[in-house]
Amino acid sequence: MSSIRNIVKVMNFHSLLRIDKARRQAEKFFKAEEELTQMIYHIYYNKNLALDKKMIKPNPKAPILRIYIGNDYGFCGDFNHLINHTIREDEKEEIQKIIIGSKMIHPKENVLLYFPKEDFEEQFPKIEHIVEDGIKNGTFSKVDIVYNHYYNTNHLQYVGKTVFPLPMYDDITEVQEDFTIETNVTEMLIQLFSLYICYEIRIAEMNSYASENVMRQRITRESLHKIDELETVKQRKARKKKKKKDFDKLIDNFKRIRS
Repeated sequence: MSSIRNIVKVMNFHSLLRIDKARRQAEKFFKAEEELTQMIYHIYYNKNLALDKKMIKPNPKAPILRIYIGNDYGFCGDFNHLINHTIREDEKEEIQKIIIGSKMIHPKENVLLYFPKEDFEEQFPKIEHIVEDGIKNGTFSKVDIVYNHYYNTNHLQYVGKTVFPLPMYDDITEVQEDFTIETNVTEMLIQLFSLYICYEIRIAEMNSYASENVMRQRITRESLHKIDELETVKQRKARKKKKKKDFDKLIDNFKRIRS
């Protein structure tokens, strides 16, 4: 029992380390994400550029690109079930899919990429190419990410997030300041949008990774409590057995003395 307890303790400790690592990695991208959003905002909503019709407009008739980020650990069945349910529902529509996670279902059609989560870094250049090509050629009307969002160790939530068009497209004030752009504004926006979307995908993957490890940490913590309970019961039985043995010995000694 002690060897099992030590293994579970190591798993629990490693989960805590991974949560902290994922949180710190995500924070590195948050600032850049904010700067990119502001930059895109000031360019995209500049009144003069909009009048010049130089802006990128999503094609409403194009299919949606949806990126599903599942969890590879064996402790995340409920969240994986929700994501797999979404994938099955999306099979009814012509939604282009990038599916990340070895425990995700693999539809027969409209799957652009499918790979285990551990191959994320290796496969990420392919994601970047799909995103940039889609923005450039108007291949997608929307880009969504479906994943398990980590807010803190007590709050995890299954979410679907639209990253293109940007949420701020709805009911936003035009930027009135005029400025000159000497480069090709369309090409620049393609690069900015692609970079922004890829940052969002990275942040979602890190959030999902943190969520995995929170669930892993919870399970291992509960397992440690259960092991402690079993140890307590075992010790209680051992003490009870010893007391009975000592009592029986005392009775035997008493009988011998009387006889």
